[in-house]
Amino acid sequence: MFRRREAVPFSFVAESESFRSNVAPPPRARATASQITGRTLIGLTLAAGLAGSLLLGMPAMESGQQPGDVQKSEASERR
Repeated sequence: MFRRREAVPFSFVAESESFRSNVAPPPRARATASQITGRTLIGLTLAAGLAGSLLLGMPAMESGQQPGDVQKSEASERR
């Protein structure tokens, strides 16, 4: 079916932007105990994963040298 378009006065369109409804939206549903527990476990799992990656990754990133040690190449030792 064809819809008939009617002209809308510009003043009505301008007023609609400032219109506020007096109807309040329905309240949000409260999370159940299982949902709260699930979210907590997911958060703890993520935190433990980050902490574990730091604990396992930090030793791998160390070069094994002390800051004062000077590395010599084999070519300089042969001279």
